[in-house]
Amino acid sequence: MSENPKNTQEFAVAQETLQSAFDVDFARRLEDTFTDTHPVVGSVIKGVVVHVDSENVSVDIGLKTEGKIPLKEFEDFDTGAVSVAVGDLIDVFVENLDDRKAEAKLSREKARREEVMTKLEGANKANEAVKGVIFGKVKGGFMVDVQGVLGFLPGSQLDAKPITDASPYMYTPLDFQVVKVDRKRNNLIVSRRALTEDGQLADRDSLLAGLKEGSRTKGTVKNITDYGAFLDLGGIDGLLHITDIAWHRIGHPSEVLKVGQQVDVVVTRFDDKTQRVSLGMKQLHDDPWKTVDKTYPIGNKVQGKITNLTDYGAFVELAPGVEGLIHVTEMSWTKKNMHPSRVVQSGQTVTIQVLEIDRDKRRISLGLKQCMENPWETFTRANKQGDKVSGTVRSMTDFGLFVALTEEIDGLVHVSDIAWDKAGEEALGSFKKGDKVEAVILSIDTAKERVALGIKQLSGEGQSSSKAEGNGVKKGDIVTVKVTDTDADSITVSLAGAEVIIKARDLGVTKPEQDPNKFKEGQEIQAKVISTMGRKVGLSIRALVQDEERAAVAEYANQEEAGESALAAALKAAGAKTKAKAAKPDAADATAEAADDEAPKAKKASKKKAE
Repeated sequence: MSENPKNTQEFAVAQETLQSAFDVDFARRLEDTFTDTHPVVGSVIKGVVVHVDSENVSVDIGLKTEGKIPLKEFEDFDTGAVSVAVGDLIDVFVENLDDRKAEAKLSREKARREEVMTKLEGANKANEAVKGVIFGKVKGGFMVDVQGVLGFLPGSQLDAKPITDASPYMYTPLDFQVVKVDRKRNNLIVSRRALTEDGQLADRDSLLAGLKEGSRTKGTVKNITDYGAFLDLGGIDGLLHITDIAWHRIGHPSEVLKVGQQVDVVVTRFDDKTQRVSLGMKQLHDDPWKTVDKTYPIGNKVQGKITNLTDYGAFVELAPGVEGLIHVTEMSWTKKNMHPSRVVQSGQTVTIQVLEIDRDKRRISLGLKQCMENPWETFTRANKQGDKVSGTVRSMTDFGLFVALTEEIDGLVHVSDIAWDKAGEEALGSFKKGDKVEAVILSIDTAKERVALGIKQLSGEGQSSSKAEGNGVKKGDIVTVKVTDTDADSITVSLAGAEVIIKARDLGVTKPEQDPNKFKEGQEIQAKVISTMGRKVGLSIRALVQDEERAAVAEYANQEEAGESALAAALKAAGAKTKAKAAKPDAADATAEAADDEAPKAKKASKKKAE
């Protein structure tokens, strides 16, 4: 029997098919039939939107199967709007598939993630930058949203230089380089430092080539310290010192600058070897001190704001960059040795007078009291010597009472001017702080800001010495008096019917001449009237002798008509020295002498009573 070729070929195909059937693992096929796994599970496939309601979107993925996806998974990342409609062909991720119920568990969000992960893998291989937003800080770094995929940014990879404050980088779209993508573990690591370093290296050479002192440029604040701020100039850093931020004084750079801020600066110094750059902001504006003497002429009254208080005064801002000092002595006419905070407060606007300007040292001296009326001038206009005044005892000391005549002016009642018959503690014992008293003005010294008062001068007692004043005796007169009594430390003389005590120190120039025992009762002597303060007359033999000596020296020195001799010059100098040495017992000395005169008189009265 001959063989039919056609039948042989058909048999061969059938044989191959049969062999293939024998190779099938029917056991595995049977096992797959009773499991939920399916080839599409865990992958992204295409699906058609068949229904949309207020909560879900139904998608047909074929295989006679539909799945529901929450509507919120279709929201746009930026706007939050939902953009999906029936008939749209979309990518979905199949999480699970139930053939028996013809239902599928789908995810649009995971599909997007898989799509992005695919792009990120491509960016990693091609070394391309991707966009992302830093939205949180974790241990060791930051969390980054890279197109919907959660990534990790190590802290050291934020920038090429250490960053102390990352807040300017938060919630801002930035470029990142993909360092690692692990789809299975959903692991994504990115870096910003790599891109920053690459950009800096590309721009550094061109920046250095055009950098020179005096050139203007822009910089971004990278870091702020107590002494200034570091700025990124685009590949190289520069230091902006606190003294170069503004012409006016600032306490801390953070008052003017903040991290991430872009500012205009001037290159003040550039070292090509070390590549160190010093920057300045204030140099962009004119120095206000160049015209300060024209803007604020000496003597003018201007307004300013108190910026700082110290123990020695207050600083006043006259204009941005121009400050002056009100020294504590220029704050009040009457208040001395006080803290400036008792007169002015920080932030207060005051009117002051320009007293002095030193443009080279950038100093302006200001006066506050000069813009107020001097209470001493007011008091002097309203009162004169001999007037009766009243006031309250403000304070008490060993040497007298301070009486408040006005709010700002006190007068002193010396202990010797309290009473005729009392002295020291006994006289002070009659008064206490807060007492109302009346007194007579004995003297007013506006220059020294002193008012001498007397209480005992209000009474009619002890007026014997006033007879001398009534007879025309005045300060500077030369009078002849008669000794009526002597004591261990003084003598008593009669002048115009009044008794005057001359202390031992006024009896002569030298120590032996100051011995009261050299004088006898009834002896007539000459003396000079050195004071007529109140009702007391002061006499001095020493002052008379010194006047005569000066006159003699001057007369001898003037005898040289042409060409002054060395002796004449020496005599003139001696005369001038003697004159200066013997000059003026002041009001305080006269008051003290009047007090000293009381003690011998009381002692003498006691002596006569005993006799």
